[in-house]
Amino acid sequence: MNQNQFLLDSGFWGWLYKLLYPVEWLMTQIMAGFHRFMVMLGMNEIGFSWVMSIVFLVIVVQACVFPLFYKSMKGMRKMQAQMAVLQPKMQRIQNKYKGKNDPASKEALQREMMKLYQDNDANPMGSCWTAVIQGPVFMCMFYMLSAIPYIATGKRGALGAFDQATAKQFAQTRVFGVSVTDTFGTANNSGKVVIGFFILLMCACMWYMQFNNMRKNLPKASMQGSTYKMQQAMTWGFPIMYIFSGIMFPFAVLVYWLTNNACNLARSLFQVYKFPTPGSRAAEEKEIRDHRQENARRAKA
Repeated sequence: MNQNQFLLDSGFWGWLYKLLYPVEWLMTQIMAGFHRFMVMLGMNEIGFSWVMSIVFLVIVVQACVFPLFYKSMKGMRKMQAQMAVLQPKMQRIQNKYKGKNDPASKEALQREMMKLYQDNDANPMGSCWTAVIQGPVFMCMFYMLSAIPYIATGKRGALGAFDQATAKQFAQTRVFGVSVTDTFGTANNSGKVVIGFFILLMCACMWYMQFNNMRKNLPKASMQGSTYKMQQAMTWGFPIMYIFSGIMFPFAVLVYWLTNNACNLARSLFQVYKFPTPGSRAAEEKEIRDHRQENARRAKA
């Protein structure tokens, strides 16, 4: 990596992040505003006040995304119930055009499928909007935290609330014996231990989230075959990839990443508890739980 140039400002990424500048600007204002609030409460300007501002920013973003996530989960479960009812009708439409590969037949198939969705108020893409919105938001957070060390050294211009003086103050922050701008390669031995521990926690959060989804939120019919084995491999593969990514990023990014993973884990546990996949172990547990709660409600009434 060229330490004299912030590479995310060049090429395709530079163009993309320029489009996302309003989001980046807003995030810097939230982070700097919470830092001022923490200082007003008596915390030092340099130190945990900046780390807590990163944590607070992640929580604010997660809180903004959660209503969309909740609506998406309700829509997805509704869609799954609808698809079970619509499946025979979809099968008949598909059989009607089976073996017909001409453009007119393909267009007619798509038109009839879309009419079936519209007539039954079904939207197969409804559950995708959370990821569509959440992805760029978290990209902006990563960009902002990565850019601050370059702003502090004058190798990049100001970004929102982070002018060079504010960025220098942020860059001087040390917690647990490691600087927020340190990577695994630049940290001292004690700093390497802290960074390694944060990476371990990041991996643990992601691993348990995937493990819990496979253990409790997959239909029993899906827990076999090559697809299931691939999911098992991914449960271990993605956390391992985090190790190689984590050692390259500044400690500030790791604070964001760990906080974000912890929030995603909490959200995933809520999803499995509240909106389990039909036919899964979690769905069976929810059915028993709902039945017990209904009996208790009736007894109380």
